Amino acid sequence: MERRAFLRDAAVVSAGLYELFAANSSAQAAVIPPAVHIVGSGEDRYGRQRTMGFDRLAFKVGTADTDGRLFIVEHSHLLHGGPPLHMHPHQEEWFYVMEGQVAFQVGDQRVKLGPGESILGPRGIPHTFSAVAPTPSRMLIAFSPAGEMEMFFREVRDPHMQDPEVWRQYGVELIGPSPF
Repeated sequence: MERRAFLRDAAVVSAGLYELFAANSSAQAAVIPPAVHIVGSGEDRYGRQRTMGFDRLAFKVGTADTDGRLFIVEHSHLLHGGPPLHMHPHQEEWFYVMEGQVAFQVGDQRVKLGPGESILGPRGIPHTFSAVAPTPSRMLIAFSPAGEMEMFFREVRDPHMQDPEVWRQYGVELIGPSPF
């Protein structure tokens, strides 16, 4: 009798694991992009050149590539200057310095980071940055979830623009001028 109960329970667990695996497999298959996209050094995911006035921008991972979960942009030739103090109520912003030196303010904390160092701007915490090296700096910035940041970088050409309503339409709250 115990053998029969063991076999029945094993069959139920096996069926449950199969259903769980099948459900996860189909869900994962739905988020895998239809094609692999290789973006070369210094290149933009869509083959465009962009600028915010103090840098050159290259989209590395587009919002559509991850179904809105992630957006990654490379800032190269980053010069002194940067965006106003702002915050993202619904997303994290992660910064990774690849070259040069960049000053950050996240909340009340100010730090200078160099190559290989990173900092997270948590959602709801005001932050900004500025290159401070004598030569141009370079860094990656990732937004999770992507929110409207790709559209922001496509449509807003002047990051120093001080109209809070324009920033708000992209899901960003303008706090004030950069302290740098």
